[in-house]
Order: sequence, then structure tokens, then C-alpha cells
Amino acid sequence: MTAAEVLREAQTDGTALAGKVALVTGGASGLGRAMALALAQAGARVVVADIDARAGREVADLAGGTFRACDVSDLDANRALVGFAQEVYGGLDIALLNAGVTTGCGVGDDFDQARYRGAMGANLDGVVYGTHAVLPALRARGGGVIVATSSLAGLAAVPLDPLYAANKHAVVGLARSLGPALAPDHVRFNAVCPGFAESRIIDPLRDMLSEQGMPVIPAELVADTVLRIITGDGTGECWFVQAGREPEPFRFRTVPGPVKPATV
Repeated sequence: MTAAEVLREAQTDGTALAGKVALVTGGASGLGRAMALALAQAGARVVVADIDARAGREVADLAGGTFRACDVSDLDANRALVGFAQEVYGGLDIALLNAGVTTGCGVGDDFDQARYRGAMGANLDGVVYGTHAVLPALRARGGGVIVATSSLAGLAAVPLDPLYAANKHAVVGLARSLGPALAPDHVRFNAVCPGFAESRIIDPLRDMLSEQGMPVIPAELVADTVLRIITGDGTGECWFVQAGREPEPFRFRTVPGPVKPATV
């Protein structure tokens, strides 16, 4: 039996994450919804967080968990979310910092400061604030796991949406840097980097993707990849998820070192 088959069997019988407490930001739809349901199926007790209260409560009900409204771009809201998880379930073991939005503008004549700040607030501040908020709770449990949702836009150039690429590249940089930095606390930090996956973010692109014959990645495949990350032992990794390929950590090239000056 392969490792993936073992994990799927554990997910089905609800033992892979039995006794663990997890929170999922942006959990009301798309990738977050799939992650919350996968966590619950694997045995975790789940806190679903989102600004969409109606849909968020529906997902929480399906997951047998609880819902908390949270604007991840607000530091105090992140702290309150963690406090809520501790109050309801007694602690926290897993944090999926998944909330995100498209930018909707560029840096030229179409620049819109409000849209820019909104995207940076959700996509980058939400990860930074979320990490800051969950760390004390994870340390109190002797360690834990953080998985941040980046994107293939965090691994490649995206000329059509450079600001989205910028904040997703920042999440990749955080994962690569915080992985080793948090290891002494037994906290693993990784990122998942999906391509065009089923979510609200791709709604404006669906016609283009269809015309170009580009498949949309099922949200469940991304959620399964996140479970592989959680139940693995890696840290500082950025897992790509692409249609037709087996998800795995992206292999970054080594940065060239300095060249010693020639001696005379």
C-alpha cells in the first residue's frame, strides 16, 4: 500500500488527525471548504473562520465543527479567533491560513489603493497576523503545524496580475524562512501552491481557461495535499499542485554564492 493510500484510508476511518484541533481561515468556500471537510474526515475538530458568516456556518455544520467570523487583515481578529478555538476546544494544533482574494488592479493607470491594500491585507497580512496569533497556542501544545495557502503565482511570474504574484511570493518566502526558524519550537511551517483550482478566485477566468483547454484542479486535490503536508514531517516546504502531476515540494535552485576575488 502506498503512502497516499495509507493516508486516504486513515482519512476515511477518521484516525489520521484524531484528537487534533484545527482552524481554517477562508473556510466558507472553495479550497478552505474542502480543507475543513478533509480535516474533519481525518478526525480533527475544526474551527471554520471567514467573513461570510452564512456560508461559513454551513461548512462548520458539515464538518461537525464551529464557526467564527474573522477578518484576517485585522490582527486583533486573529488573536480573538485563536482565543475562541482555545475556549471551545481547549487548544490548537493545526492552522491553515488559507484566506485570500484577487487583487483586481495593476501598478499603472488601473492602480487602486483600496484594492491593493485589501489584497495585501488578506493574502499577506492574514498569513503574518495569523502566524503571530497561533504561535503561542501551538507552543502551549508542545508544537504544531501551520500551512499557508500561496499559489503557483508564488513560484512563477504572473504578468497579468503582478501584485497578486507579489503577495503570493511573499508567502513562499515566509514558508521557506519560518520553516527552519520555528523548528526549535516543534512548529512546522509549510505552504501549498495550487495552480488554477476550484474557488471563487478563478470565477473571472473560467471562460478563458475553458477556451485554452486548461483543466481546473479540484479543491479536494488541494485539500488532500494539505493533509499530506500536515501528516508528514517536512518544514519550510512549498508544495505545488498542478493538473496531471503528482503534488510534491518545489525544488528551489540554490542561490549562487560569492566569487572570491582573484589573487595577484
